[in-house]
Amino acid sequence: MSDTFKAIRIDKDDEKQKVNLVELNENDLMEGDVLVDITHSTLNFKDGLALTGSSPVVRTFPMIPGIDFSGVVKNSDSDKFSEGDRVVLNGYGLSESHFGGYSERARVNSDHLLKLPENINNKQAMAIGTAGYTAMLCVLALEDHGITPTDGTILVSGASGGVGSVAISLLSDLGFNVEASTGKLEETDYLTSLGAGSVIDRSELSEPSRPLGKERWSGAIDSVGSQTLANILAQIKYGGAVSACGLAQGMDLPSTVMPFILRGVSLLGIDSVMAPMSARERAWKRLSSDINIQKLEEMVVETSLDKVEALGKEILSGNIRGRVVVNISEE
Repeated sequence: MSDTFKAIRIDKDDEKQKVNLVELNENDLMEGDVLVDITHSTLNFKDGLALTGSSPVVRTFPMIPGIDFSGVVKNSDSDKFSEGDRVVLNGYGLSESHFGGYSERARVNSDHLLKLPENINNKQAMAIGTAGYTAMLCVLALEDHGITPTDGTILVSGASGGVGSVAISLLSDLGFNVEASTGKLEETDYLTSLGAGSVIDRSELSEPSRPLGKERWSGAIDSVGSQTLANILAQIKYGGAVSACGLAQGMDLPSTVMPFILRGVSLLGIDSVMAPMSARERAWKRLSSDINIQKLEEMVVETSLDKVEALGKEILSGNIRGRVVVNISEE
């Protein structure tokens, strides 16, 4: 690669946000001790928010969006990494305060990088991406709470999205019976192919209901938030838990303390952005052994940098199924 490279850049002028595909050079990059040739990125719900300006994800302008990437180290001033190392980065301020993954090159802090497991290639790493890594954190949280397949069914909300799709695959392969909640019942065949044992319409959970309902699930993974999360909590079995990792419906939680004090339900907050490196290493190690590559490939659609902006609008509208891998350059 030459010293110039392509990137998507978000600029803001007079409160209006503009997204352009531009050509930059290495002097335009932010500070860091590792320079990476990016091979792949991905499209997450948060990326859609950044690209459209629908939510103040971007804190500094101009900004290269993209909250994750995989790539190959070009050069390193850190003894942790060497030229040629295959690496992945999720979160840590990418697309918020530090240039992100929608670029052919990135300069980042070595403390934020993780070497990819040998059995996961760069494209697969972004097929997993932040969504899949978050799903794994959610599964680990349920396991740490002591929930096992014999305890009962696990609900996955936002099931046809990135987090939901990977969560269903992981849970079913671990032996859990999974119920999927979706607003797209036409995707039932897709969800059952990933391992869902049953599928329900999200409308069952999206409207106000009683603060405590019938005990239905031993645990849940929720990426929706708001009323949906409140209704899930109200129907978790005694001693169960919910891994909460998203707010697609909203950031409010119109619940009561009743599930917590009458049934001992636990709400497990999942932060994938600033999770410590030990948690990241644990998640990627488990992904390297647990992820079903065949199912993963069935979730994926591929795109290129010049099409990312339009897809950002689609993911916010709920029109994206599974995972979107952005091909930046060849490995």
